[in-house]
Amino acid sequence: MARHSGRGWYGKVLGAALGVTVLATGASVWTAQAGSTGAGSPRAASSAKPGGDIKPVDVTIVHASDKGARGVNITIDDGPDPQWTPQVLDVLEEYGVKATFCMVGTQAQAHPDLVKEVVAAGHRLCDHSVSHDTTMDKKSEAYQSQQILDAERMITKASGGVRPMYYRAPGGAFTPYSRKLAASRGMRPLGWNVDSKDFERPGTDAIVTTVEQELPNGPTILFHDAGGDRSQTVEALRRILPWLKEQGYSFGFPVR
Repeated sequence: MARHSGRGWYGKVLGAALGVTVLATGASVWTAQAGSTGAGSPRAASSAKPGGDIKPVDVTIVHASDKGARGVNITIDDGPDPQWTPQVLDVLEEYGVKATFCMVGTQAQAHPDLVKEVVAAGHRLCDHSVSHDTTMDKKSEAYQSQQILDAERMITKASGGVRPMYYRAPGGAFTPYSRKLAASRGMRPLGWNVDSKDFERPGTDAIVTTVEQELPNGPTILFHDAGGDRSQTVEALRRILPWLKEQGYSFGFPVR
């Protein structure tokens, strides 16, 4: 998986991540009611149930959809962002689509109301590290642990107790250690098949074309709701989501 470059925005949040206490791996936490698509307002209060001990999941990087061969997974990275995440949520709601939001720990900590909105709307959470360091795979295991576990704690607290179900390494910078650690915490390592390139802001038409052309590569599509102006992403989703439905695709979540 290609790494994204030019993410100076994340340097601003790196300092905020320092000094965060590492999450104790043996703690009992709350578990998300994943995949809920029941009736009711998507902006209602988040629902979660107390869970028992965390159950490890597979360490392999997942790309498949739980909807099978004609399923697609919409994944949204780097937020939440107070300007763009609500707009993305509105588009997803308009087309009845559930997505997986890969959140940066410091962003979740800064905007807990948005994390709760994401969960309340029936979307899933994904740990995207504390500070989005795309060189994590070159760092020590202690550093990788801090980035993954602190982000898990920050996202869980911001959500009101709903844990992330996946871990996506920034820029795809997975290591055997980081995959094993995440999986031991019940977070399936999450990859992608289609990089919309929306982070580069190439124009809405270019984003749409990229997704249409690369969709045969697999079902998991990567978009962004933070890190800069995401207006092109919002407009691209308005076109891509109904197009996918017209092509006979259904929207699911990455396999757990």
